[in-house]
Amino acid sequence: MTHLRRRATTLLRRDTVAFTVPVALAALLTAAGPATAAGPAGAAGVGDPYFPLAGNGGYHVSHYDLTLRYDPGSRHLDGKAVLTARATRPLARFDLDFQGLKVTGLTVDHVKAAHRREGQELVVTPRRALREGERFQVTVTYQGIPGPVTDPDGSLDGWIPTDDGAFVAGEPQGAMTWFPANNHPLDKSSYDFTITVPEDRAAVANGVLLGRRTTHGLTTFRWRQTEPMAAYLATATVGKFQVKQYTTREGLKVYDAVDPREAAAAAPVVGQLPAVLEWESALFGPYPFRAAGSIVDHAPNVGYALETQSRPLYDRAPDLSTLVHESAHQWFGDSVSLTSWKDIWLNEGFAVYTEWLYAEQHGGSTAQKSFDALYARPATDGLWEFPPGDPGSGANIFGTPVYARGAMTLHALRTAVGDRAFFRILRAWAAAHRYGHGTTAQFERLAERESGQDLGTLFRTWLYGRGKPGKP
Repeated sequence: MTHLRRRATTLLRRDTVAFTVPVALAALLTAAGPATAAGPAGAAGVGDPYFPLAGNGGYHVSHYDLTLRYDPGSRHLDGKAVLTARATRPLARFDLDFQGLKVTGLTVDHVKAAHRREGQELVVTPRRALREGERFQVTVTYQGIPGPVTDPDGSLDGWIPTDDGAFVAGEPQGAMTWFPANNHPLDKSSYDFTITVPEDRAAVANGVLLGRRTTHGLTTFRWRQTEPMAAYLATATVGKFQVKQYTTREGLKVYDAVDPREAAAAAPVVGQLPAVLEWESALFGPYPFRAAGSIVDHAPNVGYALETQSRPLYDRAPDLSTLVHESAHQWFGDSVSLTSWKDIWLNEGFAVYTEWLYAEQHGGSTAQKSFDALYARPATDGLWEFPPGDPGSGANIFGTPVYARGAMTLHALRTAVGDRAFFRILRAWAAAHRYGHGTTAQFERLAERESGQDLGTLFRTWLYGRGKPGKP
């Protein structure tokens, strides 16, 4: 994510994919809730320290099939979500994250299931208990007027209405405002989207556009995201857009959707996307997805951009550093996902440092100068308010230390190990955890292995030390 008004950087801001759930993550997804008279229940959350009710225990969703119909005039949404899942433990009951919209029907394996609401949890009790390892399908129909959630830092995410549609950005909680989900980065899935809107609007989601059809004044768009994706990275943004489609020389299918009010300012930047992705691929390894592009909306009250998978979402025309930032997230944050929101520096610090590298290699300031400018800030500056490896709460995960001091950590690492080892570390990280998850501890071990150095003091100082560190 890049904050524009509250900018946290200090630079200029229905084919189901089969994939393995790592053992450590499977243990979390298996987490049990309290036993019931009917049998064991899945946990209401995966135990994230900052968002304890995010995600759900007891099952893994391999695929979401979402069918939506949205009327921007009335702001009414009709939805049908079909979740294909596997029980990771015996389940007499399980939860879905879903807030605000009215459930009009719910079945498990085509049999009506009991359900009730408990805050953001939709608690489902199937007609019969599910066995460990059993595959099952949950179908939820729902309707209503969706709206965003307010995050601990006061920003909005989820389904955010605009004057011509909706800006749909789900980090960290907002996916549950428009579809029932296992809403934590631990659970990644493939997606199909079928979205119907008035014929003068476009509906833009993740992945590849399979087709569109207009009839009786309505247009239906079909999208497919094949590679695994965390729920917060899904989008179904609706608006009046100028659309450009093309295929790059590397074979990426690019779909750009730009609000006409932002077109003049956006064109020079969005047009550089293929070159930016080519440059980032040279640094980090092959681009992780089949599709790319940009969604440039006119949503001045949102205040940020988001790395929605394969097609970043901007609330206004981005500058080049913001495009570079959100594109870097396709590797760091989207392909390689978090296991806990506490580790968000692995997303944001890496994306900011990519901005530094881009400037350094394209005639701008060196990364060292960017580091030095930040380090010159006094010890009382907000940059040193908390350590990036331990922000302390959900209110801090988009704060300046996560972004800027996270980038400084990477520069301190680069300075310690040298360029050859440093860039080998970045490529190895992206390759080893491609389509999966990573933790700070895993990154530290990889950096030590690739560099042959003991880096414990460096990481303790820059990621976990309180106050302003001594200069490396």
